[in-house]
Amino acid sequence: MTDITHLSSGGVSIVLGAEPDALPSIAYWGRSLCTDDPGVLADVVAAGRAPRATSEPDEPRAVGILPEARQGWFGPTGLAVSRPGRSVFAAFTPTRVDVSPAHLTATGIDQEAGLELRLRVELQPSGVVRADARLTNIGADELEVHGLDLAWPIPARAHELLDFTGRHGRERQPQRMPLVDGTHLRENRRGRTGPDAATLLFAGTPGFDEGHGEVWGIHLGWSGNQRVWAHRTNGGTGRLGAGELLEPQEIVLQPGETYETPWTYLAYGAGLDDASARIHAMLRDRPTHPAVGRPVTLNTWEAVYFDHSLPPLLELADLAADLGVERFVLDDGWFTGRRHDRAGLGDWFVDADVWPDGLDPLVRRVRGRGMQFGLWFEPEMVNPDSDVARTHPEWILGPVHRDPPLARHQLVLNIAHPDAFEYLAERIVEVVTAHRIDFIKWDHNRDLVEPVDRVTGRGGVHRQTRAAYRLMAHVREACPWVEIESCSAGGGRIDLGVVEHVDRFWTSDSNDPVERQRIQRGTSLLMPPELLGAHVGAAAAHVTGRVTPLALRAITALVGSFGLEWDVREASAGEQRELVGWIREVKRLRPLVERGRLHRLELPASLVAQQVVSADRARSLVTIAALDSPTHVPGGPLRLRGLDRDARYAATRVVPDCGDDPSGRRAQPEWWLQPTDWSGAVLMEVGLPLPVLHPLEAGLVELTRR
Repeated sequence: MTDITHLSSGGVSIVLGAEPDALPSIAYWGRSLCTDDPGVLADVVAAGRAPRATSEPDEPRAVGILPEARQGWFGPTGLAVSRPGRSVFAAFTPTRVDVSPAHLTATGIDQEAGLELRLRVELQPSGVVRADARLTNIGADELEVHGLDLAWPIPARAHELLDFTGRHGRERQPQRMPLVDGTHLRENRRGRTGPDAATLLFAGTPGFDEGHGEVWGIHLGWSGNQRVWAHRTNGGTGRLGAGELLEPQEIVLQPGETYETPWTYLAYGAGLDDASARIHAMLRDRPTHPAVGRPVTLNTWEAVYFDHSLPPLLELADLAADLGVERFVLDDGWFTGRRHDRAGLGDWFVDADVWPDGLDPLVRRVRGRGMQFGLWFEPEMVNPDSDVARTHPEWILGPVHRDPPLARHQLVLNIAHPDAFEYLAERIVEVVTAHRIDFIKWDHNRDLVEPVDRVTGRGGVHRQTRAAYRLMAHVREACPWVEIESCSAGGGRIDLGVVEHVDRFWTSDSNDPVERQRIQRGTSLLMPPELLGAHVGAAAAHVTGRVTPLALRAITALVGSFGLEWDVREASAGEQRELVGWIREVKRLRPLVERGRLHRLELPASLVAQQVVSADRARSLVTIAALDSPTHVPGGPLRLRGLDRDARYAATRVVPDCGDDPSGRRAQPEWWLQPTDWSGAVLMEVGLPLPVLHPLEAGLVELTRR
């Protein structure tokens, strides 16, 4: 007799079946079944039961959430463990299953192997699923955990895969491929999420895109080493899986000890936008999610770099306030010995030579002008040329008898070492409380190469990652007013693990709007706009050197957590007036941007467009950016999404009064030049006529229901 459990929420159903001698398996995951009829659910389980195939086990078994070898699963290993001198193949017998409307927890024991496993599955109100596992050593000797992956079935109609890759300054670039027999495996060994992280791995029906097809996606909520994979058997059965990637001897459990996996997140959708909207809704449902009204931020890095002279910074702060900035962040260079990036990192004391009166003069000026004050830290790294590294070589994460290779003139500080953790916690909290700092830009600029704990001699990424989470939690508990931004050489640590400890992400070190349009499009599949720092940089981007107009830079940054990364003292009077206008529009529109549903619209590759729609469908915002010259002029209309079909909308192009508008001096559709009414059905089925945009031009359109 099979026990059947049906979890349903947010338009998604999960049907789990369990035989008396097995932990639950997934019989169905996808669009809501809209029924709890026992006969229908029994049919679902029966339909998913594979018949016996030649040379396969005589009695086919359902493959569980944790795949076991005895189930005839020949894909990536679910649980890999060993004891001294012998291998272990688990065969769990269920001892307890607890079910509530949106949760299932199942516990199983393999007495002979000395293992106890607890599986937990939660269906969030938005329809996102998350699952984890806890493995306990109930045997008499030590147990090494080599890996523990959870796996979820995908239907046979899912033939294509989409995931992401990238590099510093060009993160989260999509890559597509067919799903074929065998394993598509993405392993991350950087010790942090990484600019080339898979981010999300989607399997979908042929030709799926933002608004079409069906997709099933997986993400591991973890900031350390990991693996995500898709596998299709030679019998046509497909699965998505994920788990922490563990080095030898990294997790060794003594009798009674437990290993707990990170959360695995799964999102189903009728197209990518639908799956993404479920993830955004899950994040926005958190009680800790930032309130509407993300402060307009100016960060000083590309304005002054390491030149921390007080007079220029005071001048910059005054100008920022005049422009409408609400948060002023002092970046790298304020602490002892930090005149360049080759020394001082780790010595978290205000440099008395540069700041003879401390940070107080700058903090007072910033606060006096009505702005919050933020400060840069990089707690997990250290320069060899620092007092900390010279005094405590045992705190370095690396081989016992030598240092690992330098990267950006840095080594990694082993913050899992109790003394290193205590030092950092004391220093960060002391600096933050001394000035009641509002915001920390928490950086992490290099990969973890040869990450060996010098005390234990074992791999240290797992403990380092857990310690980073603990340190962030400690700072927030000691300073509950402070916000934290995750920065990692730009967007190298963006995931659903660290999001529980931070309030914002620095999306990329590149402020080039051409690059940013693509980077933000990929990143926003996982994170909603209000969590993604998006700044207006200088006209000539510091990372790429590309020169772009202010309108493109501002419109690109507007659908995000808006800010400036620019020495605005160098801006012309006209640019400063235009910035004031754009910042005024940001403040007016941010409630919509920060809680609206995001749609990524379909256009030729030369154009990038996106749309934000309010929950009541009364307002919408559309951005259109020309990254190159189009093949066709004017091209086909832009079909919008998410509107009220039966309503009429006034379409108004948003242009600050002081901004230059070269596009308005050429032949354009009527709506581009003056407000025009449109039917919601026409906007979605036919579309909005495209304007004629030259390369590097952009437009912002506001739609208001009549």
